[in-house]
Amino acid sequence: MARTARNRRTKHRGNAAGMIESRGRTGRKPSAAEKGTTAKGGGGSRSSGGGRKNRYDSPPTWKGSFVRAVIAAAIVYALSTILFAKHTSPVTNLALVPVVLVLYTPMIHYTDTFMYRRRLRRKTAR
Repeated sequence: MARTARNRRTKHRGNAAGMIESRGRTGRKPSAAEKGTTAKGGGGSRSSGGGRKNRYDSPPTWKGSFVRAVIAAAIVYALSTILFAKHTSPVTNLALVPVVLVLYTPMIHYTDTFMYRRRLRRKTAR
């Protein structure tokens, strides 16, 4: 006869961010230095220096701006092909892509730079 009961497997303890949460301590209580917190307590993994870095904390790059401009150019091409299908051919709409890239890349970069500097000013004002 076939076996119906299976052995219990351990749980996968990763969360949505990919961090592995360790199980609680079973021995003695950790000291404040081992915890990495102050005497006031509190202190999750994010406030104690762990966790993922916020993507807005790094300055914008031209490469990132270009990638976003390529995505915008693809959207503009798709919309112009769909909306103006009766008036122009898709090959004619393709001439719009380099124009969009040339205009959008610096516009996106300088907008991101403005937002980054504003974020830094607000961060240092706190």
